[in-house]
Amino acid sequence: MRQQPKNRLYIILAFFAIYVIWGSTYLWNKLAVAELPPFMLAAIRFVTASLIIFLIAKLTGKTLAISKKQLLNVIFVGFLFLSIGNGLAVWALKYIDSGFAALQISAQPLVILLMMWAIQGKRIQPMSMVGVGLGMVGIYLLVGQKEVLSQQNAVAGMIMIFICMLSWGYASIFVGKADLPKNYFVNTGYQMLTGGLLLAVMSIALGEPWSSPLDWSHKTQGVMALLVIFGSILAFTAFNYLLKAVSPEKVATSTYVNPIVALLLGWYFLEEQITLQSGIAAVILLTGVYFINTKKKMVLFRRFKR
Repeated sequence: MRQQPKNRLYIILAFFAIYVIWGSTYLWNKLAVAELPPFMLAAIRFVTASLIIFLIAKLTGKTLAISKKQLLNVIFVGFLFLSIGNGLAVWALKYIDSGFAALQISAQPLVILLMMWAIQGKRIQPMSMVGVGLGMVGIYLLVGQKEVLSQQNAVAGMIMIFICMLSWGYASIFVGKADLPKNYFVNTGYQMLTGGLLLAVMSIALGEPWSSPLDWSHKTQGVMALLVIFGSILAFTAFNYLLKAVSPEKVATSTYVNPIVALLLGWYFLEEQITLQSGIAAVILLTGVYFINTKKKMVLFRRFKR
């Protein structure tokens, strides 16, 4: 059945959202964290986005009902995905370049694959094994650069990103079997609300100074609006739309595009340096991610099986 032109346009716009908008959030967070404390920044972003989501849900007739078990699961997932998975990433951007952070996070499929093997005993396919090997080489080349290690607190930033990846990976596995609200839009709203409130608690506990959005610079106010409307609401809606409209493999291509977008934006707007070793690491790392995401079997393996 041929795709309707209208649906094709929606798909193109949705891919633009998960490619360019999600890739741009590294730059936006880097700009905002230069003025705002990281946990406060993330808390305001997600709580604001959740309230807008709930308003849209009510206006479109969606129920916000949630059971006690679902609420507990949402709190747990919101903590892992947003409080740790995003909050620490924003904090890390105080110490490392936005493009570097995006490249490190592009290894997330590798982390999830290894966690599924360790936690669930899932067998790693031959193509994925190649991806794991390439991913490890890419990460080694990326984080082992003298130019990076010589920067103040760079190692702390890289460790924070790694903790983010572990938190995001476990949450991804947990969500697969957890009892959560059926409507993905409402589910996201609760995750953002609970994760944002936990981020606020963490911010206060760490003694971060809070300020009114009216006191922020116009640049930071604009960046926050971009993060809330485009990064938190629009891009996620596009992501879930694509999961229903096209194959998951096509949606997974954002894993390869986001780091490239982040690298180019960081280089252009922030004058972040792209070293030759970073470029080589990016090619190796993203090739490894491709092997992990692909469902094709190795030709050599097929011949052996025959």
